Amino acid sequence: MSASERSSHRPRLVLLGINYPPEVTGIAPYNAMLAEWLVEHGWEVEVVTSFSYYPAWEKLPEDAGKLYRRDAMNGVTVHRVWDYVPKTVTALKRVVHEASFVVAATLRLFTLRKADVLFVVSPPLPLGVPAALYRFLRGVPTVFHVQDLQPDAAFGLGMLRTGPLTKLLYRLEAFAYGKATRVSGISPGMMTALHRKGVPRAKTLFFPNPVEFPDSAQIPPGGEFRKAHGIPSDAFLVSYSGNLGIKQGLGQIIKAAALLRHESMVRFVICGDGVMRRTLEEAISEQGLTNVTVLPLQPLPDYHALLIDSNFCLVTQQANSGVAFFPSKLLSIMAFARPVLAVADDASAVATLCREEGCGWLVAPDDAAAFAKEILRGKDDCDGLKLMAARGYAFVARFQRRKVLSRIEGELRSLLSERSH
Repeated sequence: MSASERSSHRPRLVLLGINYPPEVTGIAPYNAMLAEWLVEHGWEVEVVTSFSYYPAWEKLPEDAGKLYRRDAMNGVTVHRVWDYVPKTVTALKRVVHEASFVVAATLRLFTLRKADVLFVVSPPLPLGVPAALYRFLRGVPTVFHVQDLQPDAAFGLGMLRTGPLTKLLYRLEAFAYGKATRVSGISPGMMTALHRKGVPRAKTLFFPNPVEFPDSAQIPPGGEFRKAHGIPSDAFLVSYSGNLGIKQGLGQIIKAAALLRHESMVRFVICGDGVMRRTLEEAISEQGLTNVTVLPLQPLPDYHALLIDSNFCLVTQQANSGVAFFPSKLLSIMAFARPVLAVADDASAVATLCREEGCGWLVAPDDAAAFAKEILRGKDDCDGLKLMAARGYAFVARFQRRKVLSRIEGELRSLLSERSH
């Protein structure tokens, strides 16, 4: 390609990842933010992904049985491939789920026109194999973007034990990082973990999940969510929204609610879906708790209304989660200037952030009494909650969508420049 052709060439990126809208929680919104930003700034972007299933672990009725579909979404061409989605999620079934996607996505990937950059989102970790193959066969740079340190999370949560499978996963992880041109992570703790795993600093990129700050038109008036769900205007509302999975440790909310059952002005709302939803609902029913409401994952306007009406927003993690993952809901809560109560290990990325920035109160996992005590402390300390929320809002400004994505686009263009020389 001549110099003049290079200057007029529209860069082309393929994003390979299992999650994409219409999923509204988890990784999907961030994949879409990157893809759509690049399109808006002169890139051609194609995405290879699955049919939506998360967090309910169930495909949409209109997608059942489909092997492939091509969509056009806000200038992005989206290729959806079939994968196995189990009705009940076990460790083995999850392996089959991820493997089925990796195989189908790899086959689709190599039918597409050659990319200038391949951007791969993990989990699933095995996507490191087609990424390495693509770089070898097509000779293009690859970015391996880590949203969760999957083997660390599985091991820390007790889903894996030391043995051949664990060793295989860590070897696969080392292979994925070693074969990528760049490896990116979403939190400072994750970046430290990547460096400890032997990824050279010069090879890593800090790519936090960008935050979409609401404009005034997006902020609903206070009281709408409470009115819609019969919650008194003077109740102290404690909320959680997101995936109802194992690693979130949501049983801790039920235990705290049980201890506070006689506090008539304290109410809990849990919004979401996932493998633990039925277990949570059964626990609430068995204990006869009337201070907890479980709702489906809310549409974005209703989620915003929930945040505005919440006195405390919860970010919870199972014990021993460590730095394996960073719940990005924390940043979106801060963007609405809401107080945060985090349940997390002391060494976790969440705890480190809340402690260093003073933007959230902390409780150790599996300490329901301390959890309930902090809720009551917040109920009686309005000024303390306001101060915490203000600090969080000031902190999260550095993750504003435009700042994060413009920097990452610059890094991607640098890869193109390195390749052309």
